[in-house]
Amino acid sequence: MMLSASSLAESDTRWRRRRRKFRYALRAAAALFAALLLWLGWLLMRIESFHGVPASAPGLRADAGIVLGASLWNDKPSPGLQERLDLALKLYRDGVFSSIIVSGGLDSGRASITEAAGMRNYLVEQGVPENAIRLDNDSYSTYDNLRYSRRIMEAEGWRTAVIVTHRYHGARAADIARTLGYDPVMVSVTESSVMNMNYHTTREVLAFAKWELTKLRLAFG
Repeated sequence: MMLSASSLAESDTRWRRRRRKFRYALRAAAALFAALLLWLGWLLMRIESFHGVPASAPGLRADAGIVLGASLWNDKPSPGLQERLDLALKLYRDGVFSSIIVSGGLDSGRASITEAAGMRNYLVEQGVPENAIRLDNDSYSTYDNLRYSRRIMEAEGWRTAVIVTHRYHGARAADIARTLGYDPVMVSVTESSVMNMNYHTTREVLAFAKWELTKLRLAFG
């Protein structure tokens, strides 16, 4: 059956409209993808450019140090976590702070004690008096680390803290601390010689993106 000229024209018009809509949708998707890449690149720049407060900064003092948790291996600090603890030990021995908060919950079934307990045990073995250490055993994220550590600070009457972590983690930790009302925000960081930094930096970009979205949700209730 032959289609009339008007039917053919109408069919051609519909096809052209669908093709035009598809092109618009494709361009919009490409623009969104480009914007996402730019945003992730900006977060990566923030991560890479962060250097924190130098451990040797003149006059660096705080009421406490806060060591952000990481995994345990056989109930002992992993090599990466030990790097954070060793920086905290240096600051403690240099007199930057006289009390230490260790923050981290149970490590996904791979340990029988919390990250905080494993960190406390390591510090005690290195000569830190147990009564100088406070434990946050409930945290499962950096946000929780700093939120629960702040509660400990308030209970102890401590106002200032130096947050101790790795450099790749420092920018997000500082931003979370600022959001939670830490004042001043002091983050002291260490490089890692034992961690796969390509993996951890990539993971941190995604974690930072998630935090930025969480921050928006918190701001708008």
